[in-house]
Formats: sequence, C-alpha cells, structure tokens
Amino acid sequence: MANNKNRTRKKKTWKEMSPSAKAGTIVTALVQVSLLVAAQRDISRRPAELINGPKAAWRAASFVNFIGPMGYFIFGRKHTASGK
Repeated sequence: MANNKNRTRKKKTWKEMSPSAKAGTIVTALVQVSLLVAAQRDISRRPAELINGPKAAWRAASFVNFIGPMGYFIFGRKHTASGK
C-alpha cells in the first residue's frame, strides 16, 4: 500500500491559480453568497407560521455552505395550497 503522506498536495495560492480556476472560484463564491442572502431575506420576510421550525435555527443553518440555504428552501418553508 502506498503511503498517504507521499500523496499530499500543496495548496495553490491565488497567484498560482489559472485564470479559469480563479473564475470558477469567483462564480462559486457568488452563488454561495447569493443563496445565503436570499435565504436570510426570505427568513426575515416570511412569517414564522410559514416556516418549519424556529427562524433562528434556519438562520444559523443557512450559513452552512450551499447545503444550509438549499435545505431551507427545500425543507424550511411551508408550502400552502395557493402555491405561495
């Protein structure tokens, strides 16, 4: 078996990254921040009766990268018969 210590990779600095890698990082960060802002805004504006669980818990969970905001939008909001 190969020793895992020999397989460690050095993390690249921003200057060492290719332009496409930098662009991908920026796009990923923008998507993450957009999801976070959208979730926080929705939690603020939506009445507590229309949210599954406590608002504070969903606010905290939304700070978990990607999974938190998406989890809120999928599981945190109550769906009414009118579709809103």
